[in-house]
Amino acid sequence: MAVVAGVDVGGTAVNYTLVDDQEKFLVEGLCEHPSLAKQGPEICLQQIAVGLKVTTDLAGVELADVMAVGLDTPGPASAAGQMSARGSTNFVHAQWAGFDIREGLAHKLGKPVWYLNDANAAALWGHYAIFGANSKETSVSIIIGTGNGGGIILDGNVVKGKNGFGGELGHVLIPYQSIAGAEGINPLCNCGRTGDLESLCSLTAIERNLLPFFLPRYPGHELGRVTPHDAAKRVRGLADNGDALCRDIFRVQAHALGLFFDEMVNTFDPDALIVGGGALEASEEFQKWFMHEIRVGMPNQREEQVGIPIYVIPNGDTAGARGAAIEALKLARQSGLM
Repeated sequence: MAVVAGVDVGGTAVNYTLVDDQEKFLVEGLCEHPSLAKQGPEICLQQIAVGLKVTTDLAGVELADVMAVGLDTPGPASAAGQMSARGSTNFVHAQWAGFDIREGLAHKLGKPVWYLNDANAAALWGHYAIFGANSKETSVSIIIGTGNGGGIILDGNVVKGKNGFGGELGHVLIPYQSIAGAEGINPLCNCGRTGDLESLCSLTAIERNLLPFFLPRYPGHELGRVTPHDAAKRVRGLADNGDALCRDIFRVQAHALGLFFDEMVNTFDPDALIVGGGALEASEEFQKWFMHEIRVGMPNQREEQVGIPIYVIPNGDTAGARGAAIEALKLARQSGLM
């Protein structure tokens, strides 16, 4: 049996999947292993290798059957997998600065490794799940997490860009001043911009920008009695249960996303818009409400544009690993490995 592995490396955990040459996933759910990224490249790469062996054992295949590996990590990193010289929030050990994680893992495993950033990988999985492996459609995806990542699939291919920054959609500026109910907000982003998508549509945005803006309107609210960090992590659950303050926060996030998607519609005229990430790991009712609010937040459009569908990425926890595996499978085929 010839298979390809998908390896989604985060700061604390690695998620794995396996896909065969018939595009059947051999790992259905979440298959995690500690990443040990904080201990530096050497220990982390060894840990990834150990976790891959655990995964193949669970799937009942031999490690030798893995023909190639698709790897994804959070950025910043080059399109080829070289970590930023300035370091990364998720890879804080000094030896990660400028480290080529793709080449390092290829050397450790003795197998070809292809690289994507984590948001591009999740976007690719969302696109594949909707359109299939050989699609020529175009999609724009947003992944809402601690930050805000994105991915553009153009004619079926991931847009990476010259330096690997293609699809860094969270740092696209939006006309946030037009969002109803958020007049006077000053949304600052870690990147130094004011009013990009991440500054309004991320967990960090909830903690730093949205909760301080909305809490004074709800005196005595329970979230005012805990730290901003803890409060931010509770907003989604409370919003899912209909809490008015938390629905206000997610309404602003949805309308910010609507403004952003309008920009993307007029840039790419895509076949689909896709949303994923932790913000949507909630009930079906909440997802439907949030998707409706995205539409409400979009400016008036041409009749032809109104029908562009908006989807939720399936298999959210495993989206990165699955997307990395799909990319590696495609490239392995092109290289004659499978």
